[in-house]
Amino acid sequence: MKAAELFVRCLENEEVEYIFGIPGEENLDLMDALLDSHIQFILTRHEQGAAFMADVYGRLTGQAGVCLSTLGPGATNLVTGVADANMDRAPVVAIAGQAATSRLHKESHQVLDLVNLFEPISKYSTQILTPDIIPEVVRKAFKVAQSEKPGCSFIDFPENIASFEVNKPPLKKQSALPPEPNSHKVKQAAEVISQAHYPIIIAGNGVVRSNASHALEEFASKLNIPVATTFMAKGVLSCGHELSLGTVGLQANDYISCGIDRADVVICVGYDIVEYQPHLWNHNPGCKIIHIDSQPAEVDEFYIVEAGLIGDIGSALAKISAISQRHKTPFYQNLKQHIDERMQAYKDDSGFPLKPQKILHDLRRALQPEDIVISDVGAHKMWIARMFQTLAPNTCIISNGFASMGIALPGAIAAKLAKPKQVAVAVTGDAGFLMNMQEIETAVRLQIPIIVLIWNDAHYGLIKWKQENHFGRESHVAFTNPDFVKLADAFGAKGYRIEKASDLLPTLKKAITDDCVVLIDCPVDYSENLKLTEELGHLICPS
Repeated sequence: MKAAELFVRCLENEEVEYIFGIPGEENLDLMDALLDSHIQFILTRHEQGAAFMADVYGRLTGQAGVCLSTLGPGATNLVTGVADANMDRAPVVAIAGQAATSRLHKESHQVLDLVNLFEPISKYSTQILTPDIIPEVVRKAFKVAQSEKPGCSFIDFPENIASFEVNKPPLKKQSALPPEPNSHKVKQAAEVISQAHYPIIIAGNGVVRSNASHALEEFASKLNIPVATTFMAKGVLSCGHELSLGTVGLQANDYISCGIDRADVVICVGYDIVEYQPHLWNHNPGCKIIHIDSQPAEVDEFYIVEAGLIGDIGSALAKISAISQRHKTPFYQNLKQHIDERMQAYKDDSGFPLKPQKILHDLRRALQPEDIVISDVGAHKMWIARMFQTLAPNTCIISNGFASMGIALPGAIAAKLAKPKQVAVAVTGDAGFLMNMQEIETAVRLQIPIIVLIWNDAHYGLIKWKQENHFGRESHVAFTNPDFVKLADAFGAKGYRIEKASDLLPTLKKAITDDCVVLIDCPVDYSENLKLTEELGHLICPS
């Protein structure tokens, strides 16, 4: 068989369902081989969209999402999505065609050194120089991408190699189980927790990846310790749980900071320093940190670990709780009540344009607990992270490692493919939407029903927020928008415009029953941004 056919067989061996991408001249053999495979090729309208789809698919399934481009400009278009996946710890295998090996040694049309280009933004970057190594390259790419901490593998596939004859089978799939935590470290952590007066848990994305949400809930409940989550761990403890303090990560004071600042022990479970730098939350020199994760702690002067447990997170939590003392009713009880009250404060607000708090309240009411919200990056991301009430893990996807604009729309397409029974909503600013709006055509063509909720303020809202906060004025952040309803119609999708606050909830419910691609143009009142900044700047912790 051709090397390209062997490559496809290796992908099938890895149980690949979808490949997101755009074909080119340099991967003609590979594209032809896919015609005889059960793998579905999702033709996208931009390679960045393809990479974002692979990114979100990987986060939701734990299996590497796969994206494909041709050489040169096609490959460079993958870069932002690949970097996002790598820093958000999403397993992805990116594949790019390449010129024939007979012209890689010299200046040549569209030729770049792709292996070195992708090396800093991936865990593994390689080129196939002989067909005999294809089984090893593919197996290693998936193994590395899916191993903790997950990330991206990149494969450069020269066009002449793809047409060579080869006779090799794929390699057997293998994956190691995480080790059991060290018993001495378990005892050490239990002693620190038992002696604590004000312990608190910060749960990160590692809890989601290790399927340890239930173990975390049992640990917190048994020891009566409250839990705050990072942006990418929303839902590992339901917001309705009595010990849930919501989300941390705003680089300003927030209500949850009151609890962390008072804590004498912070238990970091699956916490990733790339999301929320320790100097932003560790303001207590006497605070002891316990690190529970699949990987050792990063070196940071504000993250000096008292006890570190490396291995299976669920097992570590169970073993620690078995020998730790339960704490009395925590001092955070008033804080929890205060946070819950603030979350409900704008549920009946009738102002127009709509306040962020009102939009998120209605969105939560319209969706089932298992439905999926994909947040783009911008001012709305901060509101979603802070206020959207998440009831289960992997139902609110936020990019907070690389935090790249443009992820929500392609991400929602991938979410619907990965979880077809769940509603997928892309929540995006007008700026982020326009960065990858071409993928509306992809969703319409493939009849993938998604809802795109556009927060319309005709500004780069997050930058405006920061400019006004620092300098009292904005600078070069305003723009104009197309008519989003007409744009939806032009793509063959449905479009709705929100014209008063009471329109939003029924429109969201209608969009769900429409079961097609829907765009909702929702004007947003971002004057709430500075009000929040002022409120948190004068924050007095509830006693």
